[in-house]
Amino acid sequence: MIEVALPILLILFYMWPSVIAQSRNHKSYDAIVALNILLGWTFLGWIGALVWSLTAARTTAAERRFLAE
Repeated sequence: MIEVALPILLILFYMWPSVIAQSRNHKSYDAIVALNILLGWTFLGWIGALVWSLTAARTTAAERRFLAE
């Protein structure tokens, strides 16, 4: 059981910034995922993706109207 659960938990932890960005509907989601995959293996790359995913995902009024259609 641990042979299956541990790798899944490690992958989930590694991709946590991407999960946060997706759950917050961050407008830079694709870039955050790319940063996480390409540089997440470095500690600074992972921290950068995490901080970026936690920043305010502000949208303008025009973007909100477009998304509402």
